[in-house]
Amino acid sequence: MSHETIRPAAWMPSRRAFTGFAGAVGLANTADGIAVLAWAWTASLLTRDPVLIGLLPAALRVPWVLFALPSGILADRADRRRLIVACDLLRTVGYGLAGAAILFSLPLGDPGADGPANRGLYGVLVGLGCLIGCAEVARDNAAQAMLPSIVPPHRLEWANGWLASLETVGNSMLGPAAGAVLIALFLPLPFFAVAAAFLCAALVTASLSGRFRAGGRCRASWRADPGAGVRFVARQPTLRVLVLNTGFWTFFAEMALIALILHVQENLNAGATTYGLILAAGATGGIAVSPLLKRFRAAALAQWMTMASAPLFLLIAFAPDAVAVAGVMFVFHLIGVVWNALSISYRQRVVPDDIRGRVNSVYRLFAWGMMPLGLLASGHIVNWGERYLTRHSALTLPFLVAAFGIALVAILSWKPLGTGFRNPSSDRDG
Repeated sequence: MSHETIRPAAWMPSRRAFTGFAGAVGLANTADGIAVLAWAWTASLLTRDPVLIGLLPAALRVPWVLFALPSGILADRADRRRLIVACDLLRTVGYGLAGAAILFSLPLGDPGADGPANRGLYGVLVGLGCLIGCAEVARDNAAQAMLPSIVPPHRLEWANGWLASLETVGNSMLGPAAGAVLIALFLPLPFFAVAAAFLCAALVTASLSGRFRAGGRCRASWRADPGAGVRFVARQPTLRVLVLNTGFWTFFAEMALIALILHVQENLNAGATTYGLILAAGATGGIAVSPLLKRFRAAALAQWMTMASAPLFLLIAFAPDAVAVAGVMFVFHLIGVVWNALSISYRQRVVPDDIRGRVNSVYRLFAWGMMPLGLLASGHIVNWGERYLTRHSALTLPFLVAAFGIALVAILSWKPLGTGFRNPSSDRDG
């Protein structure tokens, strides 16, 4: 459908649906923001081993490797609204059980230097993390596939910009700040708060009216269906670049962000509240996404947002205090939100509705599947660095590796990104 054939009146019902959809996104991302801090901080209370600290939040990301492609089939076969509700309810149960497990394990005792101080609790949290991660995979895939059923094509950047801002406010501002306060009050509290937020998000999504199944029927077998998404991406040159670019960016970003916990604790001598405020203050950069999307062309933004990421990791490593780190994180979040709005809108526009879930699953398999690798690589880099450097210097190594890696990604993807965003019809026709 061309932009000219969309009448203004057709947007009104979608606006009401989008408001409810966005409200559920805001609740879910606030819950995710609380969980990001609570999960990693709890790991640091159980062990001081950087690898094991990274392994606990990595459990949330491993399902993106194992379950991403099947989740795409679900998104194309099932009612996407009902699938989102079911996943949020499953996450409600998962976080409720995690809070209960921590509650009955108190007091935790001193963190172990070589292994978890409480191996039973650590194992339970890893298992629940995998369960929650599976629900997150299916939920996020269905939500991205569902959005074009709510807003018309010419409003996708606007809608994704708003959703990206809500994600930033909830995931990186309100969530971490609230998580830091809740952790300071009572360690299990953030997990129970996350469970309540996901329950509310499920109820809001369930109240949406409309038709949210894929536009065509998915008739292929479960074994053949994932291949359809892979083949579609393989034929589209710009989609291939977006998949690779996002995957490696998230690998290096997760490497740096998990390293930030010990960097803040040991190098900057700060606690959970300061760490939460760093994430919250830095995330205000994500709110500035709309003016950039309106002012600059997509091709230039995609190129420069990638290139600008590299020096930021260097600045984090050498920032003298928490205030400086928060300033760097402001720009970091701005870059991430702009990139997501551009890449998601491009994908939603060029991919047919009946295969959108499976294409999203391929994209997110690589993009999110690289996250646990980055988390684990960060810990191994620190442990390796301690053989030759002081602990202080070793804790900064993941930032240096991330800076070099992102710079290489930016150089290699510069020309393909410019060509692809300037000529999106090459993918649509391919």
